[in-house]
Amino acid sequence: MPPLLHDPDVRRSLEARLDAIRADAPRQWGTMSVDQMLWHVNQFLAAAIGEATLATQRSPIPAPIMKFFLIHMPWPKSAPTNKSAVPTGVHDLEAERARCRALIAKFVSRPVEGEWPVDPSFGPVSGTFASKLQAKHLDHHFRQFNA
Repeated sequence: MPPLLHDPDVRRSLEARLDAIRADAPRQWGTMSVDQMLWHVNQFLAAAIGEATLATQRSPIPAPIMKFFLIHMPWPKSAPTNKSAVPTGVHDLEAERARCRALIAKFVSRPVEGEWPVDPSFGPVSGTFASKLQAKHLDHHFRQFNA
């Protein structure tokens, strides 16, 4: 079963990896810098708890199938993303790191069984789906920078 961000061990592991990210970490794929990557994951965390809005973007693949693939299959490097979460410019690395930590705390403070904001790509989602998706997204991008 894919890990949940709500699992305390998963959360601690991801937070330790967040703390280990260095400004000079070489990326393994893609075009984002470390600060841009943190800004990017923060956009998704904030949207998942209703603190930000991402553009509605539907896949040609039916949502239930896409949701299954996102949770259960490996993600390709440099996969397409929501266009409103594509970073531009330079961001303050330490501010984005602190924001990421705060967003993770807010995210896991929501009951996984409770209601969750509507996802711009998938519509209504469960807390379990949101928690698995955010854990996988963070893991994916932390690996991008060897964290």
